[in-house]
Amino acid sequence: MISLKNQADIEGIKKSGAIVKQVLNSLAEITKPGFATKNYDLKAEEIVNSYSNAKCAFKGYSGFPHSVCVSINEEVVHGFPSDRKLHEGDIVSLDFGVLHNGYYADSAITVPVGVISEKAEELIDTTRKSLYKGIEQAKIGNDLSEISSSIENYVLSKNFSVVRDFVGHGVGFKLHEDPQVPNYVIKNYNVILEEGLVIAIEPMVNEKNYKVKIKKNHWTVVTADGSLSAHFEHTVAIMKNGPEILT
Repeated sequence: MISLKNQADIEGIKKSGAIVKQVLNSLAEITKPGFATKNYDLKAEEIVNSYSNAKCAFKGYSGFPHSVCVSINEEVVHGFPSDRKLHEGDIVSLDFGVLHNGYYADSAITVPVGVISEKAEELIDTTRKSLYKGIEQAKIGNDLSEISSSIENYVLSKNFSVVRDFVGHGVGFKLHEDPQVPNYVIKNYNVILEEGLVIAIEPMVNEKNYKVKIKKNHWTVVTADGSLSAHFEHTVAIMKNGPEILT
């Protein structure tokens, strides 16, 4: 069931989104070769704990043990922070959510570690731009498939592939709500976008094949062929004057 948000709700989600943005910007700034990824959790928790009535949304969600999803290189999503240290040339996807005063917001970025390859740069750039291609279509009266097709068409035009096993979602009152927001076109999946709909649009793009598998920890998703993957996400509200990014 899709839950539309009123203006007060959207303002509440936007406040959560501002914390998410602050955290992700801070995590990007401390990313460097030799950085132990467990410190992403510590930094995120330090920032969130400075706000009253705020908590890291992922920690404990369906048993997920960390505050930040840290996915390196071939890891697509749901990677674990650990003692593992980043190396020059890695790319790292950071996915983070906040619950603040009863409202959820969710966002993700992929950042380079030092100097990276041209192919990795192109993958990150394509994934980021595909997100904004999707957001452009988040307008009242459009079909959700127009978001999906804009993302998919752009990614395919750059000779990368869109992950199909994981998709975006509604967000706000809960971390994951209806509707699902695929990054590729699903035949006969039709949702007309209405004012007050809030969705997390999150393309996950692979360097080569779109197929993925899950590691033995039952959480971390990796590319099946070991190629690189990138991930970007914003929480977006469908408004009278067009899409509004809340993160």
